[in-house]
Amino acid sequence: MLQVRIHGRGGQGVVTAAEMLSIAAFEEGRHAQAFPSFGSERTGAPVVAFCRIDDQPIQIREPILAPDVLIIQDATLLHQVDVFQGLKLDGYVLINSRHPFDELGLEDIAERFCRERFITLSATEIALRHLGRPLPNAVLLGGFAALTGLVGLDGVAHAIEHKFGGEIARRNIAAATEAYEAVADATRSGASVAGASQEATE
Repeated sequence: MLQVRIHGRGGQGVVTAAEMLSIAAFEEGRHAQAFPSFGSERTGAPVVAFCRIDDQPIQIREPILAPDVLIIQDATLLHQVDVFQGLKLDGYVLINSRHPFDELGLEDIAERFCRERFITLSATEIALRHLGRPLPNAVLLGGFAALTGLVGLDGVAHAIEHKFGGEIARRNIAAATEAYEAVADATRSGASVAGASQEATE
């Protein structure tokens, strides 16, 4: 079973990201579930959502304490919340930031985990270009697909279309595709930051 935990702030579409990821997995013939944590979801407050993906029916519905993948939608949480709690030693981490991982002040984290599976993506910058709004959730799902290979870009695009439709979906799919390509390029070259060629807003 693949377990994904998504951290962000209220208003960034954290819960929607988990839902779209589950739809993408379902589209590819797998079982999936998505649900949020139960706490404050006011704008700006820390929010957590969970997604499980498996080839078999999923019987449990509990918060994910030992994630295989972390998606961090807001880099300001890195020093405010223990977002890495329970992460498996070979886990993947995708962080919304224009800065390379090595510049985020997380040296102790780099020593404990599989560093080559950590990457940052300028998701807010990409979202602003395509959507005109700082909504990084769909962008990060495109990056997730490239980083992990656990769902495909086509599945992500289907999930976005299912969730939004119309012009909003088209713009989000374009943003997710740019993110997918940026992360794919970064992982091939061994870089720790993707899509940071232009000035970004975090």
